[in-house]
Amino acid sequence: MRSSELLLPVPMSRIALVAPRSRLRDALVSVAGAANVELVGAVPAAGGEQLEALRRVEQSYPGRVQEPACVSATPIDLSSLENAGARGMLAGEVELARRAAMARERGSFAVLVGWTPRLGVVELEDQLDAIGGGVVELPRPAWVDPPTLFTSTPVRRSFRPLVATYGVTPYADVDPTPFAAVSFVVMFGIMFGDVGHGLVLAALGLVIRQTRWPPLRRFQSFWPFLVASGVVSAFFGLLYGEAFGPTGLVPTLWLRPVDRPGPLLVAAVAVGVVMLSGSHIYGIINRWRETGPGAALLSQTGVAGLTTLLGAALAALGSYVGLPAAVYAGLFVLASGGLLLAGGFVAAAGGGVGLVQAGIELVDALVRIASNVLSFTRLAAFGLMHAALGAVVFAAAAALWGGVTGAILASVVFLVGNGIAFSLELLVTGIQALRLEFYELFSRVFAGEGHAFLPWALPVITKEEL
Repeated sequence: MRSSELLLPVPMSRIALVAPRSRLRDALVSVAGAANVELVGAVPAAGGEQLEALRRVEQSYPGRVQEPACVSATPIDLSSLENAGARGMLAGEVELARRAAMARERGSFAVLVGWTPRLGVVELEDQLDAIGGGVVELPRPAWVDPPTLFTSTPVRRSFRPLVATYGVTPYADVDPTPFAAVSFVVMFGIMFGDVGHGLVLAALGLVIRQTRWPPLRRFQSFWPFLVASGVVSAFFGLLYGEAFGPTGLVPTLWLRPVDRPGPLLVAAVAVGVVMLSGSHIYGIINRWRETGPGAALLSQTGVAGLTTLLGAALAALGSYVGLPAAVYAGLFVLASGGLLLAGGFVAAAGGGVGLVQAGIELVDALVRIASNVLSFTRLAAFGLMHAALGAVVFAAAAALWGGVTGAILASVVFLVGNGIAFSLELLVTGIQALRLEFYELFSRVFAGEGHAFLPWALPVITKEEL
């Protein structure tokens, strides 16, 4: 698979499906079975003799109401389907009739407009050629965006819900799923840093991967998500010296959050700057692909915003380490970014009143950048909370230890306490990482929303299967 296929949507073609009016049903059955065309236009409400037959069957056979819709490859008389109580096939005929009503007639031919993956056009032509139809590729109007479809990979299936929950990636944009995956697991790991808890989470992901238990099988596609989050949490647990709390089972490679919250806070802000910079890079690429270099340069989510962020970060770093040259350089970069932002606001507003509005928007943009960076202090705060809970559970268990009864009580407290801490922190840190993804990172990646590719599909039943 080429790298472009991992980051860019599948190329789409706008097409016209052409078929003789007498073979329109055959064309629709072919399209429904292939499940590779999204038809364009409003789908009319159900009606006609197909719907009436369906309603009579549902009244006569209430147990078949849940039968899914399907279609026969060859036409079957509605009365025969009704007599057989074939609820699924009647429902399929209703859907066929609704799509047939979308067709426009041109002489003896019927035409439907839709979208299909560009690589599937030839195969679609071959399907329709057998019934005397064809496919005509149409130019795409400048104001119409194609639907978005990404190639499916195991990692993308696992992490894609992070992006899909926020919105559909526009067709012109680069897919942020790889960035979302890395940023989420890193933020989660910083807050959930514990070797024991991380390995338990990773083991849970591996169990879900192999399970055949129905309640867990529906989460099977998420196993890479859980394993990655668990491994990164275990890594940060090594840095913190945490394994089911401060048990001493692992060495402290960096610092204990409870003992040194200050450096952890600074590190969280630094991580925030790096992640915000990454989201700005996505924003620059997407603004360029959406509307051109002007937006990529002057947008808050483009070069102007990134320059402002990096200038402020460099000035703050210089002040923190006591390096005046870095402070001055950072202030210069910050001022340059501010001028670019102001230029973008003035160009968008225009006029004397626009200058005032641009000034207000500039101040708002600067405050927003600062608040976005400070939002990442929650990484340190929740990492500290996780460590504090572990310390409380361990201290309680250690206080009870002594003798057989004390050892049993201490073990119960340790196991139950870690179970509660694991469950509570899993929920809280997951929510916080998701919040940072949505409000701080994705707000720079996206400037709008696309719509997902939704091909029309129905199972096709052949004569042999009837």
